[in-house]
Amino acid sequence: MKKEPTFIQSIMIFLMIIGALFFFIFLLKAEPHIPLLVTLVLAALLLAVFGFRWNQMEEAILKGIRSAIMPVIILSLIGILIAVWMMSGTVPTILYYGIKYISPEFFGISALFITVIISMFTGSSFTTVSTVGVALMGVAVTTGVNPMLAAGAIVCGACFGDKMSPLSDTTNFAPAVTGVSIFTHIQNMMYTTVPALIITAVFFAFAGQSESFDLTAIQGMQKALTDSFHIHWGALLPPLAVLYGSFRRKPIIPTLVFGIMAGLLAAWLFQGHSSVAEWFRVMQQGYKENIPNETVAAIVNRGGLQSMMSSTISLILIALSLGGLLQYCGVIQALFRKLVQPIRHRGSMVVAAGSSSIAVNLLTGEQYLSILLPGQMFKQEFNSRGIPAKTLSRTLEDCGTLINAVIPWGVSGTFFATTLHVPVIDFLPYAIFIWVSPLLTFAYALLPKLRDFTLYERQDKIMSQDSAIG
Repeated sequence: MKKEPTFIQSIMIFLMIIGALFFFIFLLKAEPHIPLLVTLVLAALLLAVFGFRWNQMEEAILKGIRSAIMPVIILSLIGILIAVWMMSGTVPTILYYGIKYISPEFFGISALFITVIISMFTGSSFTTVSTVGVALMGVAVTTGVNPMLAAGAIVCGACFGDKMSPLSDTTNFAPAVTGVSIFTHIQNMMYTTVPALIITAVFFAFAGQSESFDLTAIQGMQKALTDSFHIHWGALLPPLAVLYGSFRRKPIIPTLVFGIMAGLLAAWLFQGHSSVAEWFRVMQQGYKENIPNETVAAIVNRGGLQSMMSSTISLILIALSLGGLLQYCGVIQALFRKLVQPIRHRGSMVVAAGSSSIAVNLLTGEQYLSILLPGQMFKQEFNSRGIPAKTLSRTLEDCGTLINAVIPWGVSGTFFATTLHVPVIDFLPYAIFIWVSPLLTFAYALLPKLRDFTLYERQDKIMSQDSAIG
C-alpha cells in the first residue's frame, strides 16, 4: 500500500510552495522556471522527510509529465503555425487592415469582442491568441495602446470562448466530470458569465484610449507592411481553414496541421516563398526578415518550434512534474478531504469547491486537474447536500478554466505571456473577466437573494425540466 501524507504534512508542503513562489516570482520578479524547479525539489525533500520513498515520488513525477504530452504537441504546432502565418502574410494582412479600420479610442472593446467571436467559433483560447491575438497586439503597439491593456482584452475575449463554446474541451470536460449535460452546463454558466462580460466590456469601453497616437508612425508601418508583404485577401484563407475545422468539431491537432498547410500554400501563392528548405527553417527557427521598420520587425519576426521549446514547454514540464508529485503522492487529496469535513452551509460548500479549484491551479498550473480533482472530491458532497451538480460544473469552470490564465506558471498563463510578449503579472489587472467570474460565483453562493435564486428554486426547477426531458 502506498504511503499517503497527513493533513498537517500537506499543509506544510502547500505553505512552502505558495510562500516560495510568492517570494521568488512576485517579490524578486524572477521568471517562474527556476522557482518552480526549486519548489519541486523542496517538496520532494519534505516528502522524503515524511517517509516517502524515491521510487514513489519518481513514479508520481513521471505521471505528471505524461499528462503534458498533448499540451506539448499542441504548443509546438502553434509555434510553427505562428511562424508560417507570418511568412504567408496572414498576420501582416490582418495587422494592416486592423491599423486601417480599428480606432485606437475603441481598441479595448474592439479587441474584446473580436476575440470573443473567434474563440466561440474555435473553442480554443490558444488558437485565438496565437492568431488574431498576435495581430491585435501588433495593432496596439502601432496605435500607441497600452500593451498590458491590449493583452488583458485579448485574454479576456479568448477565455470567454474557452469557457462558453460547445466546441471547447473544458466546456465538455467540466459537465462530464460532474454528470450534467453540456447544454445545461452552458445555460447555467450564463448567470456568472454574462454579468462578467458586461462588467469587462464597460471597463474596456472607457479604458481603451490610446496613450499616444502618432499618425506618421502608423503611415510608416503601413508602408513597411506593403513593402515587405503582398497584402492580399488570399492571405486570410489559413485562419478561415482553422475556423472551418473548429466549426466542424475536428480535433485540435489535425486543425492546426490543416492551418499550417494552408499557411504554406498561401506563402507560396501570395508571398513567393516556394523553397521547401526555407519552409523548414521558418518552422524550426521562426520567421526572420530584414524589415527597416523596427516596430513591424518586432511584430512579425517571431514564432517557430524553438520559440515554444525554450520557454513555454520547459515551464509546462516543470509545472506538471510538480503537479504530478502533489497529486499522485496524495498531497492534494489529503489537504482538501480534511478541509471539506467541517463545512455545514451549502453556500460555503460552493466557495470551498471554487477555492479548491483555484488552489489546485496554483499548486499544479494545470486547468484540467483544477477541474478533475475538485470535481471528484466535491461531487458526492454536493449530491448529499442537495446542491445541483450544474452548480459544481459552473464553479469549476469559473475557478478552474479561467484562473489558469492568470497564473504565471500555469499552462495557459505561460502560453499567453510568451505569445503576446506581455508577462502575466502585467496583464493581470486588465484581465477583468478572468477574476470577476469567480467573484460572481462566490456572490451567487453567499448573498441571500442570489443564493436563493441560483442554488435553490431556479436551479431545482431547471433540474426537474432536465429530468423530464431525459
